[in-house]
Amino acid sequence: MSKRILILSVAAVTISVLAGVMVGISLESNVTESNDTVTDQYLVLITVSSSRPGCEDVDRCYVPSEITVSSGEAVTWVNDDSAFHTVTSGHYDAYDGVFDSGQLDPAEKFLYIFDEAGAFHYYCKLHPWMEGNVVVR
Repeated sequence: MSKRILILSVAAVTISVLAGVMVGISLESNVTESNDTVTDQYLVLITVSSSRPGCEDVDRCYVPSEITVSSGEAVTWVNDDSAFHTVTSGHYDAYDGVFDSGQLDPAEKFLYIFDEAGAFHYYCKLHPWMEGNVVVR
């Protein structure tokens, strides 16, 4: 009986991980009903196990690690990891004050609307190897 429970547990974890990977494949979605206007909402996933060094070697800490949006559009980050993370603008040694999610619990989201054109580098305060970029047209 315990062998069956172990097999079912492993299967459930495997399915959960695969579902997280599949969500990472679909990175853009349309969002409507924002004061009767249609806007694109862009999604960035904080990936499973990104709290451990190594995700930066394959550019998989934030997926996608670079995203391009138009001025006035929102980017939403979703913490898909089991650890706490942040989405903080600037560089690890030079926070620029543009945005900071604060601590994101697992499954928690952070949304930021980019009103000005430019390039915005961001990182995780807790895991300095995690870095990404938002380019605003």
